[in-house]
Amino acid sequence: MKKRKFGLALAAVLAAGTLLGACGTKSDNSASKGKDKFTVALVTDTGGIDDRSFNQSAWEGLQQFGKDNHLSKGKGGFDYLQSKSDADYTTNLNTAVRNQFDLVYGVGYKLKPAIEKIADQRKNTNFAIIDDVITGKKNVASITFKEQEGSFLVGVVAGLATKTNKIGFIGGTDSDLINKFAAGFRAGVKAANPKANVQIQYVGSFDDASKGQSMASAMYKSGIDVIYHAAGGSGKGVFTEAKNIKQNDPNKNVWVIGVDRDQADEGKVTVKGKEYNVTLTSMVKRVDKAVIDLSTRAKDGKFPGGKNIVYGLKEDAIGIAPTQDNLTPEMKSAVKDWKQKIINGKVNIPSKLK
Repeated sequence: MKKRKFGLALAAVLAAGTLLGACGTKSDNSASKGKDKFTVALVTDTGGIDDRSFNQSAWEGLQQFGKDNHLSKGKGGFDYLQSKSDADYTTNLNTAVRNQFDLVYGVGYKLKPAIEKIADQRKNTNFAIIDDVITGKKNVASITFKEQEGSFLVGVVAGLATKTNKIGFIGGTDSDLINKFAAGFRAGVKAANPKANVQIQYVGSFDDASKGQSMASAMYKSGIDVIYHAAGGSGKGVFTEAKNIKQNDPNKNVWVIGVDRDQADEGKVTVKGKEYNVTLTSMVKRVDKAVIDLSTRAKDGKFPGGKNIVYGLKEDAIGIAPTQDNLTPEMKSAVKDWKQKIINGKVNIPSKLK
C-alpha cells in the first residue's frame, strides 16, 4: 500500500514538473524571440492624417523612419491613429500603448492633457508631444519649433508681393503656438514693407475648411491680396477661395502662403486651358525631420525624456519651401539675406503678439 501511495505521489510530482517545465520553456521561448524591432505610432489631432499640413508631415516622417528601419505598417512596426474629435485623444493613446508601441507621438498641443495623464499611467512607454512642452516626466519628450523664424521669412515675401499693402493672416486657433506664426509673419512684413498692414483672424479650429474659405473670401473682398494661413485643414478653404477667384478672373492677383509643408500643389488651378498657381510660397516646418530625428534617438537608446528639443532655421527644420516659381529675384535675395541674419542672431523676432 505504501509503495502504491509513493508511486502515485512520485507520478504527481513528475507530472507537475513536466507541466512547470513546459510553462518555463514557453516563457523562455517568448523571451528569446522578444520584440526585436523598435516600434512607433502617432496619434493625430482633429486635422487628420491627410490635412496636407502638420499631421501629414509628421506621418511622412514616420513613414520614412519605418522605411529606413525596415518596418512594416501596423502593430509590429509603425502606424497612426486618427482622432476625429478631442474625445479620441485619450482612447487612441491608450490603444497605442496596448498595442505595445515603444514610442507614441501626440501630434499637436491639444494632446497635452491626454499625454500627461496617460504618461503617468503607462510609465514603461515613451511619449513625445509635438508643439508643446511637458515637464517633469522622464517618459515624455517635447518637440517645439521656432515658427516665428520661418514666418518672418514668408512675411518678407508677402511684404514685397502685395500691391495693395493689405495682407491677411488666418490662424487655426487664438493660441500661443499660432500667435508665434502671426507675430513672426507680421514682423517680416513690416521689415520688408513698413507701409503694409496685416489683418489677423482665427478660424477657431483646424478642421473647418468651409469657415476658412468664408474668412478668406471676406479678406480678399476687402482688398487683401496675400493671405498666410496657419490653420491646418481649415487652410484648405483659403486655397479653395483663392482658386475660385482666379477662375473667375485670371488677371486678379490673389495669393496664398502655405504652411508646414510645401503647398504648391494646393494652389494649382487651370483656367481656359492655362495653368496658374495661387501659392506664393510656403513656410516649411519640418515636422517630418523632427519625427525621424527623435525616433532614431529613441531607437538607439538615447530617448531625451523630460527634455524639450527645439528646431529652427539653424537646424534646417524651418524655412521656405523649395518651390519658388512665383518668387521674384528680389524676393529670393531678400529671403537669403534675412535668413542669414536670423541664423547669425542679428534679428530679434517676436514670438508673441503685442
